[in-house]
Amino acid sequence: MISFPGSRHVVYGVDFSGANDAGRKIWIARGIIKEDMLLITECFQAEDLPGSGRGRESSLRALGEFISEQKESIIGLDFPFGIPKALVKEESWEKFVVSFEGNYNSPGDFRMGCRSASGGAELKRFTDVKSKTPFSPYNLRLYRQTYFGIRDVLGPLIMNNTVCVLPMQKPLPDRAWVLEICPASTLKREKLSLFYKGRGEEHRITRVSILDSIEKIGVLKIKESSLRATIVDNSGGDALDSVIAAFATFRALRSGLVFDKNSPYALEGWVYV
Repeated sequence: MISFPGSRHVVYGVDFSGANDAGRKIWIARGIIKEDMLLITECFQAEDLPGSGRGRESSLRALGEFISEQKESIIGLDFPFGIPKALVKEESWEKFVVSFEGNYNSPGDFRMGCRSASGGAELKRFTDVKSKTPFSPYNLRLYRQTYFGIRDVLGPLIMNNTVCVLPMQKPLPDRAWVLEICPASTLKREKLSLFYKGRGEEHRITRVSILDSIEKIGVLKIKESSLRATIVDNSGGDALDSVIAAFATFRALRSGLVFDKNSPYALEGWVYV
């Protein structure tokens, strides 16, 4: 088992969506590392990326291009990077990703194919159990996110060989490093509320409380009060999720990034919390 110490200075957290209006629902938080602390400097929607739009196709293409350009960054993405080992036909994670579009014609085909192969059960990956993620990658609430994340974001990045996806690939100095994260798992680890998405004042108060609690840990800070307002005022909680994603990504970088080609996650993926 080989551990790779942190050597990045810019961190991104991405709250992903496979919805038709993904450009509006995907939020991206940017942070810079200063004196062993992550300073969040921006939080914006995917539709604001160059060449993007509100629709899924344009926004996911723009997101992938954006990620490939962040060669000195580490980026956390909120969707499953793989499926349970028992359902994978390919011998490596890279081959699974590259073959994904050919194996599954649509999100529905992906979900039904996994359910058929598992005898109707919703299997979880090794990392889903260890990291306490809420759902199987092909659960009804998650399968579209898994499908479009692997097909439209990871697929082109792997085929073009422009990023290193950890821990399945060794991190190289001249490429962006990409991790799978799960805000819900991170909140569970910190024993923070999961009921913060909504338009009610009680939901906003909870978002404020979550952000306060993360800042009090002492490794994250929001740069400006106006940015903080943008994060907590987003009723869907997507902006906050992107900050939680950045926090989890930064924590993974600080603790060391592990690669082991013989572990289950070398084929299934690993969630950093």
